[in-house]
Amino acid sequence: MTRFVINGLDPAPFESLFGLADAALAARGIERMTVTENPGFPCRVTLEDVAVGDTVLLLNHEHLPVDTPYRQRHAIFVKEGAAQAARYVDAVPDQLAIRTLSVRAYDAAGNMTDADLVEGHDLPALIDRLFASPETAYLHAHNAKRGCFAARIDRGGD
Repeated sequence: MTRFVINGLDPAPFESLFGLADAALAARGIERMTVTENPGFPCRVTLEDVAVGDTVLLLNHEHLPVDTPYRQRHAIFVKEGAAQAARYVDAVPDQLAIRTLSVRAYDAAGNMTDADLVEGHDLPALIDRLFASPETAYLHAHNAKRGCFAARIDRGGD
């Protein structure tokens, strides 16, 4: 039985941005950046730190589009050309495992029910604890230092 699944963002909403001129991106409040260090530029689609020399788009993304006070948006990186969302089953991607995370539990209506801080390598134990509550529908992981959305975590299935 699967305990949890960590998914990257669907790349489809970002595809029209790939290859746009810097001025066109700037008109939308988006910046193209060349990666200068690894780790340091975590792609929210591939759930990998992007390689030095590659480009990322820094943009504002609504990762919790719910009609509650917990509605959220924040800056994220997306690797330019990212084509497929990552999917990790009962495993933590390296990008999350090396960071301190703030993990937030939400009910089906999008209200926060719990939250905690964890070192990424200890994430599975916190996931199990938060999913032990029947009111928890899903989790969001955020990078604790800068607060940006890192990944959604869903319950596993049979």
